[in-house]
Amino acid sequence: MADQPNVAILLATRNGAAFLDEQLQSLADQTWPAIDVWASDDGSSDATLDILTAWSKKWSKGVFRISEGPQKGFAENFRTLICNGKIEADYFAFCDQDDIWEDRKLKLAIEWMAAQDAGLPLLFCSRTLTVSSTGEPIGHSPLFRRQPSFRNAIVQSIAGGNTMVLNKAARDCLAVASGRTGFVSHDWWAYMVVTGAGGVTRYCDTPLVHYRQHGANVVGANNSWRARRARMKALFHGQFARWNDANMRGLEMNRDLLTKDAISVLEAFADARSAGAVASMKMLRASGVQRQTAGGTALLWAAVALGLM
Repeated sequence: MADQPNVAILLATRNGAAFLDEQLQSLADQTWPAIDVWASDDGSSDATLDILTAWSKKWSKGVFRISEGPQKGFAENFRTLICNGKIEADYFAFCDQDDIWEDRKLKLAIEWMAAQDAGLPLLFCSRTLTVSSTGEPIGHSPLFRRQPSFRNAIVQSIAGGNTMVLNKAARDCLAVASGRTGFVSHDWWAYMVVTGAGGVTRYCDTPLVHYRQHGANVVGANNSWRARRARMKALFHGQFARWNDANMRGLEMNRDLLTKDAISVLEAFADARSAGAVASMKMLRASGVQRQTAGGTALLWAAVALGLM
């Protein structure tokens, strides 16, 4: 293990006792040998802390640390982990409390990153296999084919944080950005910051996480008709506009981390959001801002023109 780059697992928990043991077992079953676990518990009232403590005593792949979260929601819990300067590693992976990881997940991510320029912020993410509360397969997350980019990231999150692995350069950049501002969701924020800073994102079309759906999900899968209806309701009630407002404020606070091209995209999108219907369409086309599908991009343009984004 001393010769292997190590991975720090950033695990956010809150009342996750029902499925946490399976998640931790899937971490232990990873083929990558050097893994540290940093768990931030956000005020659990069930057996979550007991499970974490039991695993910390038997963990053999590295260190296992448990800390107290800020108790301000999942995004702030992850932000605490991202900004924790005591967490040092070669690679970093976000982890939820109720999924199951394929045993090669970390190995595939690290092998790709090891072949890239380590000085660049690198982000690896993947599709997921959606499963029921009992682990039965339900379906897959959407398959995206367009190259990940800031022009996409500014309007769309393409992968769950539970699939993401970052190199040190990406985590360091993300820690600086996250120290200045909160965010809507750690996964969307990571995608925006890494691509905006000139980094590279690799989207793997192989599902590497079993994404469990159950009644206590904070954020569920987005590929069902129920989820699509919920997104449309959120759109017309202004939720997406509020999310974009928060993202734009956060990015503006971190302009010094962004490339010149990303700043031009940020400004063009801001102008389009405040322009009239016809002008906004022209601005969006010129900026190259797009979602992963042609239909999604068309809906984006319509939403911006109607003042819903």
